[in-house]
Amino acid sequence: MAHTLPLTPRNHDRDSAGMTYVYPVVSRRAGGVSVGINLNPNNACNWACVYCQVPDLARGTAPEINLAQLETELRAMLTAILHGDFMQARVPEEARRLNDIALSGNGEPTSARAFPQVVELIGRVMADFDLAGKIKLVLITNGSLADRPRVQGGLEKMAALNGEVWFKFDRATASGMRSINQTRTSPDRQLERLAVASHLCPTWLQTCMFALDGAPPSDAEQAAYLSAVERIRMQQIPLQGVLLYGLARPSMQPQAGRLSALPAAWLEAFAEKIRAAGLPVKVSP
Repeated sequence: MAHTLPLTPRNHDRDSAGMTYVYPVVSRRAGGVSVGINLNPNNACNWACVYCQVPDLARGTAPEINLAQLETELRAMLTAILHGDFMQARVPEEARRLNDIALSGNGEPTSARAFPQVVELIGRVMADFDLAGKIKLVLITNGSLADRPRVQGGLEKMAALNGEVWFKFDRATASGMRSINQTRTSPDRQLERLAVASHLCPTWLQTCMFALDGAPPSDAEQAAYLSAVERIRMQQIPLQGVLLYGLARPSMQPQAGRLSALPAAWLEAFAEKIRAAGLPVKVSP
């Protein structure tokens, strides 16, 4: 392991382990150590969210994945966490538990052609470390490729591994998605993909709320989001709920200076509106 600096919820350095694909974080939302799998070491994503913490973000897809290297790195990291002094040396005492393995990283993980094979590989390693059914396998995704058979195959494999999808849905208007996620996909299309994902694997909506130029999302944007929650409930899309979170770390995008965190009270008040519309909410200011 290359670095020995303590890990904190504000330090999500993808290079902290000196590996290409695998990195450890203390996750504020998970409440413990999360082993991250970065399938986008080229910093390429098909979206360009204004709050993204990836430096030098580029439009594109994941590169070819070296599966043997990924497996070697994952085994080394889990050995250090479970059988070495990693927890004592680098993790605050209150967070010294392995919570999950998370497919996240520096771009959209499902853009990797080998996504289903990666899920299989992780399942094999989890079994070897006696982690199957004991920790979660989490996919943090913008959901934009959930309509592709290759991705759906990976989601089915995830469901068999105590898997969970965190599906991005920050804004519920086309203009909001263009502004915040810099994508031309429509909210309706995103909800269709959400329905597909949630029927294949347990799924949470993942929503980031923040102030832009000092102002929270407009009343119209909030109303559109709550209307989308109503649609989700009416269409009986089997969601686990909403992960509502704010800005914890600075954006590395050109718009960074326009963004600021919303008060925890604002997030909690909006969470209450979502609950009233019919979905459970977990809030991480």
